[in-house]
Amino acid sequence: MVYRKCGKLPVELSLLGFGMMRLPKQAEILDKNGFPYKTKVEESVALLRYAIDNGVNYVDTARAYGDSEEVTGIALQDGYREKVYLATKNATTWNPNATLEDWENNLDQSLELLQTNYIDFYLQHCLTAKSWDHFKKIGAFDHAQKMKQAGKIKYFGFSFHDECDVFLEILNEYDWDFCMIQYNYADTGYQAGAKGLKAAYDKGIGVIAMEPLRGGRLVAYLPDEVQGELKANGIDRTPADLALRWLAASPEVSCILSGMGTLEMVQQNIRSLSDPDVVSGNIPAKEIELVNKMAEQWKRYKAVGCTGCNYCIPCPCGVDIPECISALNLAKSNSTSSWGARQNYRKLIARNAHAEQCIGCGICENKCPQHIKIMETLKKTHETMISFMWDVQ
Repeated sequence: MVYRKCGKLPVELSLLGFGMMRLPKQAEILDKNGFPYKTKVEESVALLRYAIDNGVNYVDTARAYGDSEEVTGIALQDGYREKVYLATKNATTWNPNATLEDWENNLDQSLELLQTNYIDFYLQHCLTAKSWDHFKKIGAFDHAQKMKQAGKIKYFGFSFHDECDVFLEILNEYDWDFCMIQYNYADTGYQAGAKGLKAAYDKGIGVIAMEPLRGGRLVAYLPDEVQGELKANGIDRTPADLALRWLAASPEVSCILSGMGTLEMVQQNIRSLSDPDVVSGNIPAKEIELVNKMAEQWKRYKAVGCTGCNYCIPCPCGVDIPECISALNLAKSNSTSSWGARQNYRKLIARNAHAEQCIGCGICENKCPQHIKIMETLKKTHETMISFMWDVQ
């Protein structure tokens, strides 16, 4: 495993970080809208411990990820807590009525669920222009410094989902310890992007890169022309491997956070970021050029920028929003995936979770970190998929 210094902090993080958002779920245990919400605890504990045993030392969770904090707390028993830097997040500033008391209660609840008395890397979750204003209004940064002095937090940073000018304002307002941004070969000009990454690095702020595979879309939904580039160049690497190695070639990235739900994913990602080329920084120029070319082709493919984070659900009308958008993206991405997209949407119709169920309440749009116009997208999804299914009868 490769380890990198996290900006100005006196720590070295494994280049691969374990994101606890996408743990395997118990399909038989559903919430009121029919979505799996309980994590397969034993399987998830085994995955995380395997990763730690093989060099991963950064573990990221959040209250917003279902029962992720509780599962993480279980996994880090038996001496594993001392082997990792533990990260979780405080999302109270999403609520315009939140107070500092709410903020501290959120922290204390996380400590209890995680079965620990301190958090190594504590983040203000998903700062945007709106939540940033409330964060400043209640004085959350100064309060976080008090929590550091009290020993509840070691380092304080923020995760971000908005435009780059907002990121730069946040970055320069306070003396942050680290930050987390969405970054991958398709998002160099999106949100904080390459400009934000460099700005943080120049200030000595460690950067955790999330969504390195854009929720799997840089693996599963590659357009035909992108897949053609892989074959034409004869590079024997998976799309995931190429994407992770491309990120590893950026010295500004301290840690690459990957949500891993199977042992195969964990093993593949560990192999990708333990390669001697990655360690030396000597990734072949041909690979970098290929991925940059793939990125340009990807940008020409007009898709909905959903990463499947599931923040938008549960929907009060039972719409499985991520799966609806996934079906649309899958249908449009390449010719070989159209059959699967049709089958997936038929299943959504069968369980009354399809896009036409949307009543336009807009609750989901207020939660989406990608700022997708979900109501408009769902209407387009249903029209497209129904037309698509009739066309192929």
